[in-house]
Amino acid sequence: MDIKEKVEKVAKEAKQVPVQDLTICDATQKMIIKGRTDGVETAFDRAANMKACPIGADSACCKHCFMGPCRLNAKDPYGKVGVCGATIDTIMARNFARMVASGCAAHTDHGMSMVDVFRGVVNGKIKDYEIKDVEKLEAVAQSIGIETEGRTVKEIATDLYEELERTYTQVEGEIPFAKRVPPKTLETWRKLGIVPRGAMREIMEMMHRTHIGVDQHYANITKQCSRTALADGWGGSMVATEISDILFGTPSPVSIEVDMGVLKEDQVNIIIHGHEPNLFESMIASVNEPTLVAAAKAAGAKGINLVGMCCSGAEVLVRHGIPHAGNFMSTEAILITGAVDMMAVDVQCIKQGLVKVAECYNTPLITTNPRCHIEGATHVEFDDHNPKETTDELVIRAITRFKNRTAKIEIPKNVGIGVHGFSHEYINYMLGGSFRGSYTPLNDNIINGRIRGVAGVVGCTNPRIKQDWVHVELVKELIKNDVLVLQTGCSQIALAKAGLTTPEAAHLAGPGLQEVCETVGMPPVLGLGSCVDNSRILIAASEMVRTGGLGDTIADLPVAGCAPEYMSEKAISIGHYFVASGVYTVFGVTFPIVEGTKFHKHLFEDLETMGLGKWGFAVNPHDIARLMIAHIDKKRKALGLDKARERVLMDMSDRRSIDAA
Repeated sequence: MDIKEKVEKVAKEAKQVPVQDLTICDATQKMIIKGRTDGVETAFDRAANMKACPIGADSACCKHCFMGPCRLNAKDPYGKVGVCGATIDTIMARNFARMVASGCAAHTDHGMSMVDVFRGVVNGKIKDYEIKDVEKLEAVAQSIGIETEGRTVKEIATDLYEELERTYTQVEGEIPFAKRVPPKTLETWRKLGIVPRGAMREIMEMMHRTHIGVDQHYANITKQCSRTALADGWGGSMVATEISDILFGTPSPVSIEVDMGVLKEDQVNIIIHGHEPNLFESMIASVNEPTLVAAAKAAGAKGINLVGMCCSGAEVLVRHGIPHAGNFMSTEAILITGAVDMMAVDVQCIKQGLVKVAECYNTPLITTNPRCHIEGATHVEFDDHNPKETTDELVIRAITRFKNRTAKIEIPKNVGIGVHGFSHEYINYMLGGSFRGSYTPLNDNIINGRIRGVAGVVGCTNPRIKQDWVHVELVKELIKNDVLVLQTGCSQIALAKAGLTTPEAAHLAGPGLQEVCETVGMPPVLGLGSCVDNSRILIAASEMVRTGGLGDTIADLPVAGCAPEYMSEKAISIGHYFVASGVYTVFGVTFPIVEGTKFHKHLFEDLETMGLGKWGFAVNPHDIARLMIAHIDKKRKALGLDKARERVLMDMSDRRSIDAA
């Protein structure tokens, strides 16, 4: 009996879930087994040993005042009301809206941080960063009506950051990026009264409305919920993405290595985990500092190996090709390798459980952001005005740990290859070239039936479901049915590990999509960046509308979205800003609403009749795929594209006759 069999036998006797039921990631399986042998607990074990509250899972619990908490029965939702008289629909709508407000706050605070850095760079107060993509600066400025002709970079940039500040602080009017919304979609928003004014205003009003005794009609709560979510997608998230591109470079395709095999036993291994790119960008400079490289070699290392995890890893993955060690549910498991000499974190998706795992392997866990301190972790404040001073110190701490390693090293050999970095700008170039950049080839191939539609498969991993499995199986089913897939966040790492983000994966696609992929030289799955970069998908959808032939609004497009393994309130906000933008959006794992209620019907049916998108839910990847494909086919039929057009090869005389016409 080998060690794996022995550990699984012990796990069975201890009523632990077998690792093959927890994740399809082979490296993570190996580290869970090692962790159990070492007596280390991870989120996988905690989830197995902690049953989710069924009342809370259905959002049938209200704790917004101190006359409760009030628990309603999801099996008989209208059998009773809360102490104040709140119905199940009011309670669920309030809970849902507060999730959106929290998720929106996370993304808009991230975006505001990027505005602060941008302002500091433009005004010369931050000197370690610079504007790397002037072309992107000018394009973003032009998109919201800022004059660029004959003006200096500083003049344009000053106007841009001042304008984008309105995304947060404005109390009346429309957020700046509302100018990017397709006119007919914006017309629908105006009619419904859901165009965001400013993120702070929308979040504040949402929290007020959901206080006891204020808004008590689920439809009216949803109206403000939609306005708040749109302040995320077309506000905070979009600002964060665009400023990151301007400062650090707009992504273009790059081949990257993923999975735990990117760690090197003979090097100082540093992991950056979180969401804000400025920490990682500065760390790139520090690990290449000659004096620090020399110090690492003096400590016995062959060099310094910088890798990413979660979304800050995805940010630099698409810009610099920095290796990526794994997604959210692998962040504890990778510490079990014993090879991590430091993990530095900033904000969002940071498990508090990392502290105990890091302690077991003598790995420094460093928090760097004033918004995120963790009991038991060391805090080293990251200063945007002197970033390299901070990251140099972090590298020195990692070198010290390498020199004093005590943990047994066991690094899984798993390494996958992916091609990522498909920004809107690159897709435009990829399809049309330098002088004729356009989405026309994409729209044309949707119209002629080679591509059935487009799907966004995004989001987290969740220990309540087998890690990566739903992402991988869902995407396989979609591309097999000629659906082009766009990805952000942890999902794209799951697909990269599975080998689905390389051009060679086109052989798994249906004949139409395969033909397009092989012609262009692209994968059938396009990785766009971090979870905040879902705004790139909104821009792509808007460009599809602008290009023409697929309807007048985002709601007309043969597209669908999905977060099959989501776990955070940020994901709820993302999902709802896609729904409010007009996209059918399916979530997996669980959904915090009781089926058969009026609020459920409102989100899953009524919003679509109002000219928006709608929600969907399924757990099995094949069920999710069926829902998404059925919706895409429904939109194709509405556009008159349900019958595939005959494909005709034209000779030169045919082309001349078209040109003459």
